[in-house]
Amino acid sequence: MPQVFEFKLPDLGEGLTEAEIVRWLVEVGDVVAIDQPVVEVETAKAMVEVPCPYGGVVTARFGEEGTELPVGAPLLTVAVGSEGALGTVGLADSGSGSGSGSGAEAGAVVSAVGSGAGSGGAGSGSGSGEAEASGNVLVGYGTGAPVARRRRVRPEAMAVPAAAHVTAAAAVSAAVPDAVQGPVAVVSPLVRKLARQHDLDLRQLAGSGPDGLILRADVESAIRALTEGAAAATPASASASVPESVSAVQPSRPSVAQPAASSAVERIPLRGVRGAVADKLARSRREIPDATCWVDADATELMAARSAMNSAGGPAAGPKVSVLALLARICTAALARFPELNSTVDLEAREIVRLPEVHLGFAAQTERGLVVPVVRDAQARNAESIGAEIARLTEAARTGRLTPAELTGGTFTLNNYGVFGVDGSTPIINHPEAAMLGVGRIVPKPWVHEGELAVRQVVQLSLTFDHRVCDGGTAGGFLRYVADCVEQPAVLLRTL
Repeated sequence: MPQVFEFKLPDLGEGLTEAEIVRWLVEVGDVVAIDQPVVEVETAKAMVEVPCPYGGVVTARFGEEGTELPVGAPLLTVAVGSEGALGTVGLADSGSGSGSGSGAEAGAVVSAVGSGAGSGGAGSGSGSGEAEASGNVLVGYGTGAPVARRRRVRPEAMAVPAAAHVTAAAAVSAAVPDAVQGPVAVVSPLVRKLARQHDLDLRQLAGSGPDGLILRADVESAIRALTEGAAAATPASASASVPESVSAVQPSRPSVAQPAASSAVERIPLRGVRGAVADKLARSRREIPDATCWVDADATELMAARSAMNSAGGPAAGPKVSVLALLARICTAALARFPELNSTVDLEAREIVRLPEVHLGFAAQTERGLVVPVVRDAQARNAESIGAEIARLTEAARTGRLTPAELTGGTFTLNNYGVFGVDGSTPIINHPEAAMLGVGRIVPKPWVHEGELAVRQVVQLSLTFDHRVCDGGTAGGFLRYVADCVEQPAVLLRTL
């Protein structure tokens, strides 16, 4: 007989104590290999695929998508043993989210399916030896008919003869429309979360993406349709459904304006990445006495230097260098001159801790919210190396594949809010760092250049700093050096 092992949510590091199930990567009855990812979870730091340490057949899952589980809570159970023995293992889906217990507690055991009786249980004659609980009937794997929803199997349902299973399975299949059977064509966890928040059944939607993929626009359109439909329901239509005898005995009351259904309050849980960002920003405001200074700089020469670098041929040719990579390289040079801003404050020891390495964070906006990936040891990288790492981390952020280690440990942050079309900002420091440089959009503006009015590429730079680690003179010197490098990139040659 195979052994059934329980796999619990492991410690994902960085002090994380819980995670939200975003997407199951396996179904009950699937055969998994050792270290195969079985579930995708979202922590306060990143989206993580969790591998299973066991190889065998999945016999139970714990928690629906969207459920938060603490570290150490059961995720699934796996039957490990010979292939022949696995045919008699019970299968159960604990998607209701009990959050505790083993596979035996998750649901009743469906046994002896791999024998001759199992092959007729689904009416297909495939004799696959695997079964799934759908309602209170057994549907054989390998029949080609997907199951709309899985539930626990009641013990009394197991005593039903095979012929009754066939009839019941046919009835369930006929009662469920084709549109709601089978897997949902959704890739984005954001789309699933949006649908859950508005109680939308994704199986009822027709996707407008490739191969019927359900996009965010499809869900938002369905939400608008529901809202407009609710708003169209008038008080008159509601009163028409009340019998006259009931209406006659109702005392007259002053009319009270009822809020429209479309103005219903929406509550969004502060958890996951959004919750972590909220906690960090609130802590920053509470603990850090910050100040901001800013300056306009002529970025014409910097843009010309970038164009020359990216158009160079022969031995000087290389990957394209972004403006953000150049600004990051300027920041590392400025921090070498003003190390006070590459530090943190130890409140318990009442000490300023200056850090030798520059781990440069940069703000990246994703569908899951704002994240700050970190370029490690930026002080030892050139602009090309920094640019390559920024590109890699940005792609990982957009696909939700950043690891907790790639989102922590920053010592200084660069925030390019110019991509949103704004000129300036007073950013909140990324606690426990001491400063953040903000960069606005680079746009043509009238500028006095060499004593004459000209149209130049101008950018606004702003520095928010912790006033405990330095005074305005140091912060102003840092910002002025950054602006000088932007206006005259040749200044950087001193540090190359």
